[in-house]
Amino acid sequence: MVEWTDFERATIQDIFSKIDYDVVGPAALSRCLIVYPWTQRYFSKFGNLYNAASIMGNAMVAKHGTIILHGLDRGVKNMDNMKEIYAELSVLHSDKLHVDPDNFKLISDCLTIVIAAQFGKAFTGEVQAAFQKFMAVVVSSMGRQYH
Repeated sequence: MVEWTDFERATIQDIFSKIDYDVVGPAALSRCLIVYPWTQRYFSKFGNLYNAASIMGNAMVAKHGTIILHGLDRGVKNMDNMKEIYAELSVLHSDKLHVDPDNFKLISDCLTIVIAAQFGKAFTGEVQAAFQKFMAVVVSSMGRQYH
């Protein structure tokens, strides 16, 4: 079990209370698909992903980006039980979708960049450390089925 400080809990809850899931989620997933084009193979049913403009304008990418943020929200609300919260999603991504678990870290990094850009100077080193700790726990939980 992960130990969370009061500051970390408050910071994670604060971040997620201030972001617009319908903006941040699509931006993070679009960034991931553009910067790491090999991740596109998991989204073959999403249609045209041939260039950055088509990815950023793709409604299915936007919808899935929002879904990812809502999935993270489940972790925010259950920070002491994240392995169990993400167990079903881990099985889905491992056994059915066959997603390379390294991609969870890639989307985590892209999400960090998007949130840092949105928060600007308020995204201090301490805030980033708390956010990245949270995301590391999510990534670990999502990769649990692979071990």
